[in-house]
Amino acid sequence: QVRLFQSEAELVQPGSSVRLGCTVGGGGWATDTLAWFRQAPGQEREFVAALDSFTGRTVILDSEKGRFRIHKNEDKISHYLEMNNLKPEDTAVYYCAAKGGALGAPGDDYENWKAYLYWGPGTQVTVSS
Repeated sequence: QVRLFQSEAELVQPGSSVRLGCTVGGGGWATDTLAWFRQAPGQEREFVAALDSFTGRTVILDSEKGRFRIHKNEDKISHYLEMNNLKPEDTAVYYCAAKGGALGAPGDDYENWKAYLYWGPGTQVTVSS
């Protein structure tokens, strides 16, 4: 019932910015927490950002604060990850994910990709000159 749709692949130069979109179908409390993970070839899937779709609370990976932001759209079913001043090391497949439960609640393992039930198809972001 729950499906996540993501925007198309991006090929950008270092220093540029992109917005990665995610739209949730059949959501509700089952998709309270929305998140982004990225995975580079040969690397573990890494938490990037999260958004509570009900409260609006956001969390950004500490190492990316100041460059990355997550925004909820006014249509209430979509949001996007904004990434600025992109670097070659940002190159990865970026996945939108969702799970139930309030973001940051006691026992919420929101930084662990294994805790998420629903996943988008992934968006390839390539940062290169």
